[in-house]
Amino acid sequence: MAWELAQLADIISAKEGYVVTQEEGCLLIANEDGIDAWLAISGEQIIVESLLFSLDEVNDCSALNEEILRTHMIFPLTTIGISQVSGNEYYIAFGSLSAQSKPESVLIEVDTLFQNVEAFLDAYSSFLKA
Repeated sequence: MAWELAQLADIISAKEGYVVTQEEGCLLIANEDGIDAWLAISGEQIIVESLLFSLDEVNDCSALNEEILRTHMIFPLTTIGISQVSGNEYYIAFGSLSAQSKPESVLIEVDTLFQNVEAFLDAYSSFLKA
């Protein structure tokens, strides 16, 4: 079964501490820690992503990139990339899973992304400008 956004919104918003709104073909998911994530269905995948920080906030992008490449495997189910949003470049955390995934798998992906965003921000904060 392939998911529709409205179905995923119902499943995710039933989780305590999550607020879900549908915006421009995506779901905006906010947790009680103030972290936002975007969920989209793209072909055969469900993609969930969250902004970490802009490249402008980083002291040394090369050093941060090297650190990310050396440590990313300790954060399950989530990858870091760089994406352009409204003309600015940001480090983002994202995960993807099959559009055929079970509801529990979708919730695990969202939960893990939120946990990893907090961990990424903590792990890489020394690379950010004060």
